Amino acid sequence: MGVLYDYFRSSDDEAVAELMARIDGGPLVREGGSPVEDAVDGKGIDPPVVLGQVVSFALDVPWDADLTGERLMWPAAAGQDLEYEGPWVVVLSERARDALAQIPDDRLPDLADRWSRIEELSHYSDTQPELMLSRLREFVGLARRARTNGDSIYCWICL
Repeated sequence: MGVLYDYFRSSDDEAVAELMARIDGGPLVREGGSPVEDAVDGKGIDPPVVLGQVVSFALDVPWDADLTGERLMWPAAAGQDLEYEGPWVVVLSERARDALAQIPDDRLPDLADRWSRIEELSHYSDTQPELMLSRLREFVGLARRARTNGDSIYCWICL
């Protein structure tokens, strides 16, 4: 099946830890149901590489693995356990959140087209520019709501 990614917004790490306890570790987006929180089903979009590339396009800077600045925040012990296979949650940097939130609507089609052609998405069948535009709108909307509310963007990950 692969790795699952759910992106969501929250006020702080403590609220995320409480959320994870409440939902028994996730997921946030459930098949056939409403998301537990304001969330986007990230499918195969990992934070540093695939999402990081659209952030680099938005900022007009070269891609770098640290561009999204993610930091492990839940569970704390996962950072020391090399055998841990998830789930876990990372928080993205404000720079990544703001880069997505500030993309003007008229740039979205061009960025989605570029994003649809990255090598990491080449083996998926659902990455046509029109579909990636819809996905990008979801990410941009989440980032805008997060920034407006002073929230951070988190990513729940599970193998």
